[in-house]
Amino acid sequence: MVHFVGAGPGAADLITLRGKRLLEEADLIIYAGSLVDPALLDYKKAECRVMNSAEMTLEQMGDAFKEAAEGGLTVVRLHSGDPSIYGAIREQIDLLERLGIPYDVTPGVSSFLGAAAALSAEFTVPEISQSIIITRMAGRTPVPEKESMRRMASHGCSMAVFLSAGFLKELEEELLAGGIYTKQTPAAIVYKATWPEEKVCRCSVGTLAETAAREGIRKTAMILVGDFLESSGKRSLLYDPAFTTEYRKGSQ
Repeated sequence: MVHFVGAGPGAADLITLRGKRLLEEADLIIYAGSLVDPALLDYKKAECRVMNSAEMTLEQMGDAFKEAAEGGLTVVRLHSGDPSIYGAIREQIDLLERLGIPYDVTPGVSSFLGAAAALSAEFTVPEISQSIIITRMAGRTPVPEKESMRRMASHGCSMAVFLSAGFLKELEEELLAGGIYTKQTPAAIVYKATWPEEKVCRCSVGTLAETAAREGIRKTAMILVGDFLESSGKRSLLYDPAFTTEYRKGSQ
């Protein structure tokens, strides 16, 4: 059995209870060594074998999955954040299905949520933004043309940009090309959200590259963009005394 497990955004105690239990039970852990805090490996049992997926190809992972399955071993494939966001699990699942090896997925706290927590921010502020775009810049690997950054930026809603700390000047240009954001639109760079070395840099769309250069940030950072970062918005109806809900009657 292979368990895909989301490690969470960084801090070892932000893994889910189920994820921690699976780490404790695993005979083999294949973890994203370039992204996952090694402290999470402290949960493993002494005899558990560990492999670093940063040094492996998909085919090598397939060999490890097959060998473990033949030996009746339990495998945890430990991904950073949540496995469903830039985790490349689909290709691994396809491989497991071809091999006839059972699997399941345990979600984790994504880094875009860890970044929002570091900023004490809410992505969905009433009358400011009710939508979140999760995306990335095209780099060594492309993105579909219909999902180009400027097209995503044209919506003007809250945005979490992954894997783009090395392209911030280009990101600035693409965000502005969407026609909604301005150079003054609030933005933030959160380096290693929830890790001990976390660094939070508030800035604007027009100063993303300048801010990162000044702070020495080149990778492992989440970029957040949108008015939600500085606007309190209108009070929600959820706790408005005049608003009737399923659980209480409003005063009006």
